Amino acid sequence: MMLELLRTHDHYVLAAVALFGTLAAAAAFLWLAHRSRLAPQIASFRGLSPPFVNVVGVLFALTLAFLANDTWNAHDRAVTAVYHEAGALRTIRALAVELPEASRDGLDRAIERYVAIVVTEEWPLLANRRASAAAVDALAVLQAELSRPVIAHALAPAAHAQMLQQAMEARDARETRIALSQTHVNPLKWLGMAFLGLLTLISIAMVYVDQPKAELLAIALFAAAAAPTAAIVLIQGNPFQPPGAASPAPLQALLK
Repeated sequence: MMLELLRTHDHYVLAAVALFGTLAAAAAFLWLAHRSRLAPQIASFRGLSPPFVNVVGVLFALTLAFLANDTWNAHDRAVTAVYHEAGALRTIRALAVELPEASRDGLDRAIERYVAIVVTEEWPLLANRRASAAAVDALAVLQAELSRPVIAHALAPAAHAQMLQQAMEARDARETRIALSQTHVNPLKWLGMAFLGLLTLISIAMVYVDQPKAELLAIALFAAAAAPTAAIVLIQGNPFQPPGAASPAPLQALLK
């Protein structure tokens, strides 16, 4: 149970590791440089040029920026998928205005049943990286409703083909948001970022090893900038989990 919980919310755990791990590493370097038995040996390496920090620091910043970009892109794709899904269903409803009342009402009921299941049942499951089998069945019912001969005969061939196309687009959009809800943190990418962050801390510590106050300030500023930023990016790792969870509002608007 605990293992499954950690697997589902791995990015929260890694965010805590990034936050407290950076602070612990910063404190450890300060202790090693000025309080430990190794302090005299470490101080003997004084003389490292300050611009050297820029070399490793820029690599660290670029890596973190690329990881943040991946996270924001995943969130944007999830939001876009929800809007596309709702838009496809809205188009089906708009194209159905020429249908006989009985067929139009049946199609409306199929759309609303699917949307209601997605909003009330499937959406909470997305936060746990799962999907609803009932939503799959409801979407299949909608597609079957659209394929009925009475609807095909009541519409122009182009309009009916467009309705079927929109149903497929709604299905594709749903599959996209489900795939994005199952996104996990890539450990290799974040391990590389953590390694560069560690090297940046070492670089800062060695540049100011003979200036304790400057070293304390420099390391504190780096930790204050890097740790919260990495944690913020990590907790946004799944677009269907808080605090930046995608909203089902576009789909809810389809419900009467």
